[in-house]
Amino acid sequence: MNIESLRMFCRVVDEGSISKAARLGFVSQPAVTRQIRQLESQYGLALFDRNDGKLKLTKAGKVLYPYAREIIELDHISHEAMQEVLGNQETVLNVGASLTIGEYLLPGLLGRFSNLYPDIKFSLLIGNTPYMLSKLDANEIDIAMVESEVKSEEYNIQKIADDELVLVSSFRHSWSKKDVISIDDLAGEKMIWREKDSGTRLIVENALRKRGILHKITDEMELGSMQSIKSAVEADLGVSILPRITIQKELKYGTLREIPVKDFTLMRDLWIVQKLHRFKKRSQSNFEKFILK
Repeated sequence: MNIESLRMFCRVVDEGSISKAARLGFVSQPAVTRQIRQLESQYGLALFDRNDGKLKLTKAGKVLYPYAREIIELDHISHEAMQEVLGNQETVLNVGASLTIGEYLLPGLLGRFSNLYPDIKFSLLIGNTPYMLSKLDANEIDIAMVESEVKSEEYNIQKIADDELVLVSSFRHSWSKKDVISIDDLAGEKMIWREKDSGTRLIVENALRKRGILHKITDEMELGSMQSIKSAVEADLGVSILPRITIQKELKYGTLREIPVKDFTLMRDLWIVQKLHRFKKRSQSNFEKFILK
């Protein structure tokens, strides 16, 4: 098995042309073509249709592609594992996290993990859940930690924690003097949301939709970060439903007020997501065991 031929095959598929793959690989176009021909000869099947000067994967090519990606990734992991044994390479664990987890939960966890494994360095990428999964698919991160439930047989998905979502207002808001409100009261307030593909927002919207209240909320504001939402609520520009882990300091120091809602409790799970590899980097396995504890 020629790993370089498989790597070039995947590059041609990803780029959609031999010329682009050649430029990225710093080789000539004939060299790329030879590697593809070698694979086709090895498998006895054409991998591309070459009609009208355009490349299109054959059925065999479509079947081979995910296996080729996996072989390339396992080759990379095996080299990293050997370098770990030899001690010739600094161990780097690439972690991706959705915004809430990355900004509020991970810093403390990484600090404690680093005390246990000082030889492991971290590369941390933060973004929304769809972005993290795309990076996981592209093998740019080893682990994704997300707050939206992920349903796919292509991943190893494990729950790591749960978190309550609570309604908050400013202390100047009329609700701050109430012991409890009705969920119907939300219809008359300005709701401050995260962006539409935020995991937190999707969970809140689904819950309010089931209670028949979402369509009644017509006054709303959309902000791009948790901090901007908290600042807007503190300024009494509206109310929001936020993860408890993001507002612990604000509740402690009294800059936000938690508003209980009658017969309405909203919990969400936090997940660790990994590709289904038979083998993992040692650092990845250690981090997984630490998180699941």
